[in-house]
Amino acid sequence: MADPRYELRPVGRVRAAGGAFRIEIDEAYRPALEGLAGFGHAIIVFWCHRVDKPDLRQTVTCRRPYTNGPETLGVFATRSPVRPNPIGITTAAIVDLNVREGEVIVGFLDAEDGTPVLDIKAYQPSLDRIRDARTPLWCAHWPAWVEDSGSFDWATEFPPA
Repeated sequence: MADPRYELRPVGRVRAAGGAFRIEIDEAYRPALEGLAGFGHAIIVFWCHRVDKPDLRQTVTCRRPYTNGPETLGVFATRSPVRPNPIGITTAAIVDLNVREGEVIVGFLDAEDGTPVLDIKAYQPSLDRIRDARTPLWCAHWPAWVEDSGSFDWATEFPPA
């Protein structure tokens, strides 16, 4: 059987400038924003288009991607955008929402200006929060909550290039 092909269409784009982040939703998808205003967070799924290159899609392991991590990690154990399918996912606080204009203002997004957004899913604690999540010892000192990540010194977690 041949490999099936899947077609993904962006629903919008990330706009990032001066530390501010927003998602501009294409007009055809703006009705999909109805009801999102009641949620404080959303899961943003995006395409890491700047690393979507055939050779990078062959990457299945990373050499010491984290300072305290093992010498080699499989990409499925990382949040690296370099992977067989360069899909990014992050949870973001919804700061403001304008359904008519198709604009979702978020507190922070680890995506670059122009990044295609594939989907937005309302963050629902009963489905998305894990009470007893486990992590390996090498990253156990990372913040337990996304709200604490902004003040964490992430620069020390990545070895110099």
